[in-house]
Amino acid sequence: MASEADVMFMARAAELAREAERAGEVPVGAVIVKDGVIIGEGWNRPISTNDPTAHAEIIALRAAALNLSTYRLLDTTLYVTLEPCAMCAGAMVHARVKRLVYAASDPRAGASGSVFNVTQNSALNHRLECESGVLGEECAAMLRAFFVARR
Repeated sequence: MASEADVMFMARAAELAREAERAGEVPVGAVIVKDGVIIGEGWNRPISTNDPTAHAEIIALRAAALNLSTYRLLDTTLYVTLEPCAMCAGAMVHARVKRLVYAASDPRAGASGSVFNVTQNSALNHRLECESGVLGEECAAMLRAFFVARR
């Protein structure tokens, strides 16, 4: 069961996803929290920046690392509106994020259990605690509406 804090931080990630949508990007938003405080946030920007790595999670990870002056984001939780891809999941493992909370599953490219399971792979040196479905219906509906409008 999602905590009140999980819902609050996922709601902020959903606000960021709407920012991405307004910019013509796939509506995905992410926030990173440490000790109850947002230390990094981002939304998808690969189209506007011509950068294939500019996913919401990567932008949030970079902001959090700058904020903490270290790439090791120990004892942090990353909230994201869509299950991370393999690139983003791998970055979370390298950053030593403690916990991942995502809203909607990604049956095409999800790397936290849907297609791959990078975040909990025993071959890697770090595994994340994972929770899914927090504001899942709302975030999935936002993504569906975005893609219907583009077709």
